[in-house]
Amino acid sequence: MSTETNKVLARRVFEEVLNGRNLDLLDELAAPDYIEHSPLPGQGTGIDGIRDRYTMLFKAFDFVFSVDDVIAEDDKVVLRWTQTGTHVGPLFGMPATNRSSRTTGIEIWRVENGKLAEHWDVVDVFGQFMQLGLIPQPTGSPS
Repeated sequence: MSTETNKVLARRVFEEVLNGRNLDLLDELAAPDYIEHSPLPGQGTGIDGIRDRYTMLFKAFDFVFSVDDVIAEDDKVVLRWTQTGTHVGPLFGMPATNRSSRTTGIEIWRVENGKLAEHWDVVDVFGQFMQLGLIPQPTGSPS
């Protein structure tokens, strides 16, 4: 697969699966033995694990993702994103705050045979939790 095809694949996760709330599309986009290197608490493995992850997020947030950058080389795709939304449901046992947040993150996928095969990510959860009031602001910081 070309790097451009891999970029399209990664964008589809954000545009069609996450923003479009289309979990059925995961069967087309991800390998059955998909490996998650950054699982959320309670997330299973394989495609079912991705469904677990996104279902948790759908229940917890009314959100929209924007894709800020997509970079690909060989079999890897790196995608930088921004999420804006409201915390509307339980998240890791914490009740909804109904507060809004703006969160950023970076995803890395390895693509094999035209499907997402492995995933790593880094998300500013600390900043998000501060915005949502789930953890206190540092002393001396503007609120």
